[in-house]
Amino acid sequence: MRLFFSVDLDGLAGGVAEAQAPFRDLPGLSPTDPEQAHVTMLFLGEGDHDREALSAAIGRAVDAADVVEPFEARFEGLGVFPSMDYISVVWLGVTEGSEELTGLHGALEAAMTPLGYDPAAHEFTPHVTLARMEHAAAKEDVQRAVRERHPEVGALEVTELRLTESTLTPDGPEYETLERFPL
Repeated sequence: MRLFFSVDLDGLAGGVAEAQAPFRDLPGLSPTDPEQAHVTMLFLGEGDHDREALSAAIGRAVDAADVVEPFEARFEGLGVFPSMDYISVVWLGVTEGSEELTGLHGALEAAMTPLGYDPAAHEFTPHVTLARMEHAAAKEDVQRAVRERHPEVGALEVTELRLTESTLTPDGPEYETLERFPL
């Protein structure tokens, strides 16, 4: 079972699709499904997961993060990972609510580490993946779009975290919410 914690962008699929528009027909780019747009808060990976232990740990994480109240997150702007010279992911940024998401991520990591999950090897940057770059045929087009465009997708009230299962298929990943954790 391949699991991660997420904050889903319910109701913003139209805006996400508009933000993806400049990348949709470029060679070497694989856009994500706007209906499944989310911020991956913590990737747990593939394996046999103890759901009961995960549920208990996330409760502690939410309390530890002092994010026990819903908050607003605003999604706008573009970026890439790992750099403009070598692009593997094109993403939509988080402006308002970024600090809360980062704090929640840190608390999730702290709660999951004792359960045997490794902390991320890189700094957490709240984002929504718009596309993955499979090869660099359209690298200059992507660089230009990221520099010149600043889509404003919108805001939503973050009221919960979700434990999400990801199933990889030939048509891309399919996500299923297994459990919801209110803030």
